[in-house]
Amino acid sequence: RKITIGHNNKGSSAGWFVEKVVVDDLGNKALYEFPVSRWFAIDEDDGKIQRDILVGGSQPTGIVYNVQVVTGNIRGAGTNSKIHMIMHGSKGLKNSGKVFLEGGKFERALTDIFNIEIAALLSPLSRVTIGHDNGGVNPGWYCDKVVVFCPFTGIEQTFPCCRWLDEDEGDGLIERELYEMVSLRQKRQKKHPWSLWLWTSDLPGAGTDASILFQIYGDKGKSDEMKLNNKTDNFEQGQLDKFMIELPDLGKLRKLRIWHEKRNPFAGWHLGRVTLMKTLTKENFKFPCERWLDTNEDDNEVVRELPAMGDLIEEPLAVIKYRVTVYTGTVGGSGTDASVFLCLIGDLGDTGDRALINCKNNVNKFEKGNVDEFIIEAVSIGQVRRVRIGHDGRGGGCGWFLDKVMVREEGQTESQAVEFPCNRWLDRNEDDGQIVRELVPFADGQRLFNVSYHVAVKTGNISGGSSDSKVFVKLYGEKGDTSRMMLVVSDNNLGNYFETGRVDIFTVDTYDIGQINRLMIGHTNEGMRAGWFLDSVQIMVPNHGNHYMFPSHRWLSEDEADGKTEVEIYPSEILDLEELYTGDVFAAGTNANIYIQIYGDQGKTEVITLKSRSNNFERGTSDTFKIEAKDVGSIFKVRIGHDGTGIGAGWFLEKVELKYLIMALVKKEKKEDKKKNKKKKKKDEDEDEEGEEVMQEVVKTLTFPCDRWLADDEEDRELVVELLPEDNEDLEEVTYELSVFTGDMMGVGTDAHVFINIYGEKGDTGERPLKKSNNVNKFERGQEDVFSITAIDLGVLKKLRIRHTNNQTNSAWYLDRVEITDTNEDVTYYFPCNRWLAVDEDDGQIARELVPVDEAFMKKDEDEEGSGATLGLEQKAMSTTYTLRIKTGEKKYAGTDANVFAILFGDSSEQFI
Repeated sequence: RKITIGHNNKGSSAGWFVEKVVVDDLGNKALYEFPVSRWFAIDEDDGKIQRDILVGGSQPTGIVYNVQVVTGNIRGAGTNSKIHMIMHGSKGLKNSGKVFLEGGKFERALTDIFNIEIAALLSPLSRVTIGHDNGGVNPGWYCDKVVVFCPFTGIEQTFPCCRWLDEDEGDGLIERELYEMVSLRQKRQKKHPWSLWLWTSDLPGAGTDASILFQIYGDKGKSDEMKLNNKTDNFEQGQLDKFMIELPDLGKLRKLRIWHEKRNPFAGWHLGRVTLMKTLTKENFKFPCERWLDTNEDDNEVVRELPAMGDLIEEPLAVIKYRVTVYTGTVGGSGTDASVFLCLIGDLGDTGDRALINCKNNVNKFEKGNVDEFIIEAVSIGQVRRVRIGHDGRGGGCGWFLDKVMVREEGQTESQAVEFPCNRWLDRNEDDGQIVRELVPFADGQRLFNVSYHVAVKTGNISGGSSDSKVFVKLYGEKGDTSRMMLVVSDNNLGNYFETGRVDIFTVDTYDIGQINRLMIGHTNEGMRAGWFLDSVQIMVPNHGNHYMFPSHRWLSEDEADGKTEVEIYPSEILDLEELYTGDVFAAGTNANIYIQIYGDQGKTEVITLKSRSNNFERGTSDTFKIEAKDVGSIFKVRIGHDGTGIGAGWFLEKVELKYLIMALVKKEKKEDKKKNKKKKKKDEDEDEEGEEVMQEVVKTLTFPCDRWLADDEEDRELVVELLPEDNEDLEEVTYELSVFTGDMMGVGTDAHVFINIYGEKGDTGERPLKKSNNVNKFERGQEDVFSITAIDLGVLKKLRIRHTNNQTNSAWYLDRVEITDTNEDVTYYFPCNRWLAVDEDDGQIARELVPVDEAFMKKDEDEEGSGATLGLEQKAMSTTYTLRIKTGEKKYAGTDANVFAILFGDSSEQFI
């Protein structure tokens, strides 16, 4: 039925090429032929020195098992012996035979990874046998565990060992039987073995030395990009090359994209055809090509898309030429010399990232004000829904201001082109710093149709773990998967990325893929130190409120572990947009830090600082920001202000526009019938459908007029303002008069800065500084200081929070009480305190939360027995005491001298500490 054949890799020239094996059974007079035609060598072909061969097996049918062998983290755990293993099938009847794990290091605390191809389905395994030959200087070995993953079944099994395989330790055994810890079993994505054959044409110069890449699309999804980078001399003129690949369930195949990345004169390749066969079911698909992938031949492109053909395909998809027009903006420095790429995304798939090199109308591409045209040939992707466009960020003037992209099929009129507006920078030093953007055919609320994924990548804290290579990530979700996204612009701006023991944070914007179930991460293997030790990846998705943890703790290096530079890992365990308009008056702009807070009927956002890498808030300009926050329901007000820092901090704000996505009924678009001869019945159906409505996402815009200064030397000298939407009819602005009474004792006044936040049934004022008093010297002994705060109507007042900064010599303050008058309703609220706000008095707190009491309590005679106790009980009944215990870590320098704060969030309202 099959044979296993291999060698022990000893000797000066161990590599071996086997043509075939013939077995003559003399007793039964039977002859068995096993065709091989493969290398058995670590430095040739796929690097294997042992293979399973089936009788007459012209097609490879092996199943690949991914095996991780973990050496223990105790002294002397490593070994120089040759390690072998046997995998036993579920009933113990079948096994893999003895497999030698060549190329592993088996050093202390290291994980060695191997891909073993067996011509039998053994998963799930019943047990694993592991041992060594007791050779070498230090043969003893401490094995921690063995982990086996079978892509075909999607089952990952863990076999703990935690024992010595050493003649001088423990029971002296050097081979052990390991059994699975079933509680650790994991289900992963299933993958099936396929046979891939490629025919290079028999034309002069048809062969290539370039590495070939490909991607396969089916009606259930698409594969990852895969590289055919065998160590032998493949893709030569007139040659057939055979490969074994693993694919997830893609359904019926639609197309194959194949390309190489070398654009030098001798890298050209003439591909005859490609065939794909599922080795278990013998499903067969053909992909004829007969074209050059060469910068000097045909249409000068090095990528081809081939529609699937064969008995299972009723009608192959058409190959279409898409005319893409790229408009560069006209602002200063708009052009770029970087390499630009583009991907069209439609209902039936995408074109993949295509380098925009062969421009049809300009020699110097992507210059200021340019309109550049390109042709992208691809198998039909249906209706084009999105355009992903970006550049590689290389070169001195790589920043680029993209105006828009127009897409139409070749032969269509310009009026039929779909417009994808951008009007943004693709520049590390401008806007949000991103150099890749996904565009949708909507001018309004363009940014709202993408979701932000915050990716935190931790490099392992081991020697040589850092990398100079470029890192990429691909996310897989329940609604689809992203493209391969390069991590090139860090949010935490640490300079050199992926250094030992460090965390680099990146933000990528793309369409919503739903709940993430796995990711693929890797690097381009470039630079002096390309090898990389990846500790873990965390992904935060504020839109969904999800936080994913992906442990890795492995090498991504050609010289370490299994030699892989990319790996697939599994997890272990709402959207608002602001546009701010600065007024067109003298000195209207500001360099201060702007913040905003949004209030709705279901709560409020946190205070959000509006950051950008561009020069924002200049006179007569509008600035756009995308922010992520919880869903606050129907929005009724915003608070906006600045911190007054920088030269010329005063700011004249004209208005705020807030855009967000809502679900709404919209009229269904009437489809155009291009056929000249229409049947009357069809015509009537179209008329009936014209009035239909469908539910879809639309952009809602709220405008908050302002037209006032936020400056300490203009108007009312306030740096913060609350704004209502222009169509508001229910709420109004209210002025609250505050009387703050300082106690009448020695040393009770304060020189610190005092802040207050007033809470009502309809919201709060946000923290406001108490600056403009009726007294020049504020908060002195026995003094009443009067202030005014303007805010949107808070309704009945519930509490206030008052604090000081404790940053002056005489900061300690004894607060007697606060009285607040609602000037609209002519109602006064009384907030007694009678306590210190001081670090060295009372309980050491410099902030107090006060609740209002009835006026009758305030008017009682101070000497009346029990009045103080009654007042204290009333206040206590309306408040809650929380005790926080914070443990500082035991690491070196773990302590801090900084001021620490905490905020507790509950169902009703937030509590501050």
